[in-house]
Amino acid sequence: MDVTTKSVEFEGALGHKVSARMEMPVGEPLAYALFAPCFTCGKDIVAAKRVGQRLAARGIACMRFDFSGIGQSGGEFHESSFSSNVQDIILAAKYLKSTCRTPEILIGHSLGGTAILAAAGEITDSRCVVTIGSPFDPAHVIHHFKDEIPRIKAEKIAEIQIMGRPFKVSYDFIEDIQGQNLAEKIKNLHKPLLVMHSPIDDFVSIDNAQQIFSHAVHPRSYISLDHADHLLMKNKEDGFYVADIIANWAEYYIQAGVQLI
Repeated sequence: MDVTTKSVEFEGALGHKVSARMEMPVGEPLAYALFAPCFTCGKDIVAAKRVGQRLAARGIACMRFDFSGIGQSGGEFHESSFSSNVQDIILAAKYLKSTCRTPEILIGHSLGGTAILAAAGEITDSRCVVTIGSPFDPAHVIHHFKDEIPRIKAEKIAEIQIMGRPFKVSYDFIEDIQGQNLAEKIKNLHKPLLVMHSPIDDFVSIDNAQQIFSHAVHPRSYISLDHADHLLMKNKEDGFYVADIIANWAEYYIQAGVQLI
């Protein structure tokens, strides 16, 4: 792929620097995309890299970033929340607008997609939204450590294992994510929505895609990622396929003169 990658940073929701990478195509980009990664994942996870690089190869610049408290971004994980993730997305879009142009395509993987749905209404110049294996209810992620909730509540901040890695989680994080309600935000999105999900996803069940899709209004689309795993890691072609579908689908909405509902 003839793509250029450069590192950038901007100030995030917690007041720390957020680390990001820009995948740039040869020549003037046809559009810009913003990619929000999955829960506890960073910008360099395989899915984010493959999708970002493939989009750039298709002429769409893509910025992927570490949420505050993750990877190379500043702050501590226990200081973050779903709400701060949403604000990181909004600030990422503002950074792109100030340095390049508003991201026309908003893409989120897993909980990153749920956060994209929550943030999209604030990014008024964006043209379309994509979720990949995303939960309808942000609190879905708590199932990774539900048995630890009493200890976290008692200690306020506790170190736990999430998918085999240690993280300090605050009870404020749990209260914040349990207090989210995306139904109205999805209904009032007023942007074309593409929902992508694997029927064999064993982290976020396919029921979540149905709930997101059913709460959305037209224009809305659904693509089944038939044999893909949740993280799009087992088969490298899955990430490229996702990017190709996004590029083909979004092209209609980012062309000049297309009026959205």
